[in-house]
This record gives sequence, C-alpha cells and structure tokens, in this order.
Amino acid sequence: MSRMTMIEAIRDAHSVVMARDETVVVFGQDVGYFGGVFRCTQGLQQKYGKARCFDAPISELGIVGAAVGMAAYGLKPCVEVQFADYMYPAFDQIVSEAARLRYRSAGEFTCPIVVRMPTGGGIFGAQTHSQSPEALFTHVSGLKVVVPSNPADAKGLLIAAIQDPDPVIFLEPKRLYNGPFDGHHERPVTAWSKHELGEVPDGHYTVPLGEAAVRRKGAAVTVLAYGTMVFVALAATEETGIDAEVIDLRTLLPLDLDAITASVKKTGRCVIVHEATLTSGYGAELAALVQEHCFYHLEAPIGRVTGWDTPYPHAQEWDYFPGPKRVAEALLQATNV
Repeated sequence: MSRMTMIEAIRDAHSVVMARDETVVVFGQDVGYFGGVFRCTQGLQQKYGKARCFDAPISELGIVGAAVGMAAYGLKPCVEVQFADYMYPAFDQIVSEAARLRYRSAGEFTCPIVVRMPTGGGIFGAQTHSQSPEALFTHVSGLKVVVPSNPADAKGLLIAAIQDPDPVIFLEPKRLYNGPFDGHHERPVTAWSKHELGEVPDGHYTVPLGEAAVRRKGAAVTVLAYGTMVFVALAATEETGIDAEVIDLRTLLPLDLDAITASVKKTGRCVIVHEATLTSGYGAELAALVQEHCFYHLEAPIGRVTGWDTPYPHAQEWDYFPGPKRVAEALLQATNV
C-alpha cells in the first residue's frame, strides 16, 4: 500500500495500464510535457514517449473525435478534457459517435475510450469551471459514467474504465484531488495522507464498474451520494447523530440498484445528495427508482439536497454548495416525519 492523493492515484492508474498494454494512449490539452492542468498525467510522456502521451490542440471536439477513430482501429485512448465545463463542443462526438459505434456497426466496431474530466465546485472556479454535468451523460445509452470519491477507488475504477470495451465518462471531483472535503470550507484542509481511503494498493487492480460502497452502515435513513457529497453526507450524519447509512454510488451507469434497494428497504427512508442543479439532476432518476422499487417500504417522502437551479456563482459559492447544514436538515426532516 502507498499513500496517495487522488491526483497521484489517477496518474498511477495511467502508468500501470500503459505499462501492461501498448495500445493505451493518453492525450489532451497540456497533458504531455506539462502533465495536465492538475498534474494527473505528469511524467507519463517522459516515461512512455511522445507517441503514447501527447498534447492536443485546444479543440475538445477534435480530441474526442480523434479518440473515437483511434478506438475503432484498435487503440485504447484515454483523453483529458481540462474541465467538465469544456466538454460541450465534444458532446456530439461523445453522444453521436462514441456511444453509438457498437450499435451502428452491429458489434463490428467498439469504442474503448475514456474521457476524463475534473468536475464540480468548491474551488471558486465560478460558472465555467464548476459544473456537474453527469446527468447529461447518464441520459445517453451506450455510455458508462464513473464518479470516484477517493484515491483508492479512483485508481481501481480508472483501470477498469480503460480496460472496458465501451466508452466511459470519468468525472473527477476536483475538490477531492488533494483531500476529502466535508463541506466545512472554513476549516483547514484534510490531506489524503491522514485518511484511510488515501491508502492505495500498489500495482494493477480494478474496482468493478457498477458496484456501490457502503461508507457508513445505519438503520434510520439511507443517504445516496457520490463524489464530494459522500463526505458532506458523512459529516452531516456525524453532526446530527442520526444513524444514517451512507452509500457511495461510485458509478452512475451501470448503477448498483441492488445495494440501493436493500438499504432503503431496511431503513424505510431515503435522502439523495448531489452538487448538480436540482431540476432533471441525477437525483431525480434515483428518486424515481427508489419510489418504483421500494414504495411499500418508504415511511417518509424521498428527500433531495442539491445545487440550486442557477449558474454556479463565484461570490456566493458556499450558498450554492450543498453543505452539511442543508444535508442535516434533510436528514432531520426524513427521520422526524
């Protein structure tokens, strides 16, 4: 085991797979010589050469389009979009080409690409560096969507994603790159070196796509969260003293519905937490699934704690961010009905 930040774990995942499989290539804006805007690919070009880790023009459409072509001809591209907010020019390539290639070709071609993107807020990135667009991708048949919450999962999930034969959207909560964040912005930052999930297995291993993790067992209410909101939910649970079961979804597609339904049937209550906007957010799909599969077990309305239906603000960052206070209020409401 080694102690790593999420940045280091992602970098290590790249290196492990590139060493095992010469068809894996890494590219994007500034990912080669510079090592990426967050340094997630630092040193890969020096280690594996410019043919396997290289810089691309400032064109998200071109980056993903080239990756689709490479994948169709036998390579396994892992590309970086500097921020999830920048993925919109590439959206047509992701949706109309990458996600459809297996279907359009009747299985003759597959598209084993990974599109990595830093996502979410909490770093004063304002409206063009703080978006959480995961629901846009979960609406698209043919894609898989991953959101790790810690270094150990990030490495194992990324290796699994690169080895997957179909396109995977890999969303990295940038507020978690250097340490777990519970939403209390006024407190000193906690480092991954002091957290148990900062211990990352050495070498090659995978975390299977489609398996959730129970971060805290409980009996009073189920909290469904992913990414940064896992730690916010844990903080709210501790501060309220409510015996909540906190489930880290880890992958949104495929979704571990069995873990969700087992928990909600046990607790009879459910609160869903995510950073993206409320309307048509991924929490709406989760709420519909819980209602459909657990209706006769529910003892209270399903709660949702999310970002507001506005562009992500700069000056009012912490009024927008779904912090532990708002999650705590939802937990109290769910358990006091």
